[in-house]
Amino acid sequence: MTRVLVIDDEPQIRRFLTICLESQAYDVLEAEDARLGLQQAALHEPDLVITDLGLPDLDGQDLLVRLREFYRGPVIVLSVRESERDKVAAFDNGANDYVQKPFSANELLARVRATLRTFSRIAVPATGYSDDHLSVDLLDHRVTLDGGDIHLSRKEFELLRCLIQHPGRVVTQQQLLKEIWGPHHQHDTHYLRIFIGRLRSKLGDDPTAPRYIETEAGVGYRFVSHRD
Repeated sequence: MTRVLVIDDEPQIRRFLTICLESQAYDVLEAEDARLGLQQAALHEPDLVITDLGLPDLDGQDLLVRLREFYRGPVIVLSVRESERDKVAAFDNGANDYVQKPFSANELLARVRATLRTFSRIAVPATGYSDDHLSVDLLDHRVTLDGGDIHLSRKEFELLRCLIQHPGRVVTQQQLLKEIWGPHHQHDTHYLRIFIGRLRSKLGDDPTAPRYIETEAGVGYRFVSHRD
């Protein structure tokens, strides 16, 4: 049974989420604050964490940072905060998805299914990535697609490496620019769009129906795999 940890200080929200999730046969754990949420995550190793940002004892952004010190599963943020700054910060701090309150039960369950599906499809050994179509060897700097070698420039390879090493997570534009181009280029998003376009072209990735690189509009990019 898939185990989901819900961290929210509002009892009615926890009850609503528990009813929704248990109706789909998820095993639900509840926590009313960050301290208990971190304990539950460490003790019970849930398959998914759903957390609010407005917690009484610790801001949700700080919770994400502390959670990512030991938890490697997917995290969905639920929040009334709607600014792009809050969303970018959440993704930078380790969130896999961001859902604004209020939300419907059907939307929530769809996000849960999509997040778990995306996360379960990713297989990332320490030295690279491999599925039935794409193989990336990070040590030898070799990329093949359907058995044929693909030549990537150094920047293209570094971009692919960075995305692969954060499986199923949105890597923000600023994070990618800082890591690959340096701290003085964090706002040069046109660089990133150009290189993402080149990388997608070489991987045969259609941006309207991506196999590997998904866009989170205005935020960043996520590496996924669509293996059977």
